[in-house]
Amino acid sequence: MGKPSTILVISAHWEARLPTVTSGISPGIIYDYVGFPKESYEIQYPAPSDPELAECVVKALKKHGIDAAKDDQQRFDHGLFVPLKIMYPEFDIPCVQLSLEYTLDPLLHIQIGNALKSLDWDNLLVLGSGSSFHNIRAFFTPDAQGALANNIAFDEWLRETINDVSLSEQERLERLVNWTSAPGARYCHPREEHLIPLHVCYGMATKSSSKTYRAEIMKKQFSMFYWGE
Repeated sequence: MGKPSTILVISAHWEARLPTVTSGISPGIIYDYVGFPKESYEIQYPAPSDPELAECVVKALKKHGIDAAKDDQQRFDHGLFVPLKIMYPEFDIPCVQLSLEYTLDPLLHIQIGNALKSLDWDNLLVLGSGSSFHNIRAFFTPDAQGALANNIAFDEWLRETINDVSLSEQERLERLVNWTSAPGARYCHPREEHLIPLHVCYGMATKSSSKTYRAEIMKKQFSMFYWGE
């Protein structure tokens, strides 16, 4: 991808009454997890923010009828600093984080992505930071009969939904809005906050993905989607 000028992260780990963006100049980070090794609480990622981009995000949303807010006290959560610590360890790229809206309505989040299309920002990277599989209990319990099948079935459905060029964009939208009807949906996402960042990214792209990547983590199948030139 190269090095972007600025990064906008839609994090699964921040929900707010309104879509809200970080607007402080130096937000710092918050260790929004418990029970991990002490080293995980020593991670630093002092990336700067970009209040101008935060303002542009809020204006874009409001222009499209979606009320939004800024928060100059909110710190970056691990939905931002974990991937970016690996991707851009120099922490020299300004970052802005966008919350989910607390109802987690899939259509609303696609509409948020639609609104963000109007952002006129050169070399902006938009990162949907969630997970195609997020059943934490399943990682630590023996695989029950059908569990792996549910994981694979949902992952295949998601890949087809995002990648299939034969789908119209209306069909793709309807599948994403009605994602709970997919095979294995609620096994993979007992709660959908980790899936919904994908809806925002699709809303910005409104087309099939450019590339797809597959990974296996703790015997579970995951997919990642990339839209770009």
